[in-house]
Amino acid sequence: MNPQRIFDISNEQDFETVALEVFRYQASCVPVYRDFISYLGVDPAGVTHTSQVPFMPVEFFKSHPVTVAGYQPEITFTSSGTTGMVQSRHLVTDVSLYVQSFRKAFGLFYGDIAEYAFLALLPAYQEREGSSLIYMVDDLIARSGHPFSGYVLSDPASLAEKLELLRQQRVPVILIGVTYALLDFVEAYRLDFPGLIVMETGGMKGRRKEMVREELHQRLCRGFGVPAIHSEYGMTELLSQGYSAGGGLFRCPPWMKILLRDINDPLTLLENGKTGGINVIDLANVHSCAFIATQDLGRMHPDTGFEVLGRFDNSDIRGCNLLVQ
Repeated sequence: MNPQRIFDISNEQDFETVALEVFRYQASCVPVYRDFISYLGVDPAGVTHTSQVPFMPVEFFKSHPVTVAGYQPEITFTSSGTTGMVQSRHLVTDVSLYVQSFRKAFGLFYGDIAEYAFLALLPAYQEREGSSLIYMVDDLIARSGHPFSGYVLSDPASLAEKLELLRQQRVPVILIGVTYALLDFVEAYRLDFPGLIVMETGGMKGRRKEMVREELHQRLCRGFGVPAIHSEYGMTELLSQGYSAGGGLFRCPPWMKILLRDINDPLTLLENGKTGGINVIDLANVHSCAFIATQDLGRMHPDTGFEVLGRFDNSDIRGCNLLVQ
């Protein structure tokens, strides 16, 4: 199949057509997914709608190579985790699909990255190799081209000085940060920068006690002087992200879709308004697995937005977007 068709999707019919094509390709060419489908007794030829597609547990990325047979990875993204925790490994055979996915999605939600100064407060991610978030942020900083764009260390005074200069110059700014580092900053400094876009990536990394989203965002709003806190919903096992412009309500680019499954019957999908396990269709995962059952709990809204409500009790703590509700 031609992977570029993924980024030409513009409506539900396009999505269904391309998603089923991706499903049949992966059901034939991705050994671990093919075996999973066979174990469930599902005949790929009988799948005529995405609601019938089996979603592979995200944990398989920890125990199996999830990739098309015969392909060699260009890059391997790995999940963060505490010492001794088994990491997920996403074997990416065509990293250009990831680049196209995050560039196009960012443009859809925020416009031209070249219009922004892009600051990244991500100490926990910079301390390790294999972070898909760092790969994306590296590219966004490079494309920004603003002289102030770059990573900022955990130095609140330096960050406060940069933000104040950018505010005075009326430069559009995106500050993307790991949750605990953003909290550390607002405990040391208080800004009044309503135009600033603060995007938290989630995760306390064991540095601070977990907080409910409402309390966390209230504290960050007060500290930065902004009306809302933006968020990103992504993970090592995906090549696409959802974004929230505030209130914890995420939306996806056209080639990504969220479905909810019954927590007691994982093969049954739920209607909008109910709480269930989050299933993700990420068609940018064309050469691995595009149909993933995550360990996140969520709720769908009628306007296709979704909330992340927490995690299954028996699941490992994931580095990105762990926000307890």
